[in-house]
Amino acid sequence: MGILNRLKEEIAVIRQRDPAIHSSMEVFLYPSFKVMLHYRLAHRLYLKKHYFLARWVSQRGVRKTGIEIHPGAVIGKGFFIDHGNGVIIGETAVIGDNVTLYQGVTLGGTGKEHGKRHPTVGNNVMISAGAKVLGSFKIGDNSKIGAGSVVLNEVPPGSTVVGVPGRVVKRKKSCLPQEEMDHIHLPDPVKEDIANLRRENSELTNRLLELERTVRQMKKEMS
Repeated sequence: MGILNRLKEEIAVIRQRDPAIHSSMEVFLYPSFKVMLHYRLAHRLYLKKHYFLARWVSQRGVRKTGIEIHPGAVIGKGFFIDHGNGVIIGETAVIGDNVTLYQGVTLGGTGKEHGKRHPTVGNNVMISAGAKVLGSFKIGDNSKIGAGSVVLNEVPPGSTVVGVPGRVVKRKKSCLPQEEMDHIHLPDPVKEDIANLRRENSELTNRLLELERTVRQMKKEMS
């Protein structure tokens, strides 16, 4: 893909996914756009083994945007970072097509691995604000990671993950289009557990009251 077509694609992705952008000119001020320009150049240098120059270009992008993408990371088409401050993507991270990250997301390692030590993110994945994905495993296609989650294990395709540590609370086999990537209305397993406990407590209380009425009736009949 040529440079001009790449720029058009980056602009189209940002305008599609951020309603706050009202014109293509605004995109040039957007941190996600700026950092991807730095990343594309740094990644080419990295592949040619110009490691120092690659890091130099990458660090310039960090200073301008607050987003740190290692030059060695592999990123597919349609990648989008919303706001982006504090996003960190490690050297051996692999990101598929049409992936959306929000501010504060980390795709990092655990500090105990060598070689491939960062996550592989599938296609059509959304990772919400502040989520941490740590380790060398895969986030399956069409998955959502809830805000503030800490994911330490592989996520099956079509899953919704929330919590610390992250756990799968929903599975869906169908494809997840970008317009359905709602990162607000996610399942709340703690709330659901509390609701279940309240319902069971209410049922138990009703059974005890019924039992007490039966015992009183039996005593009355025996007297």
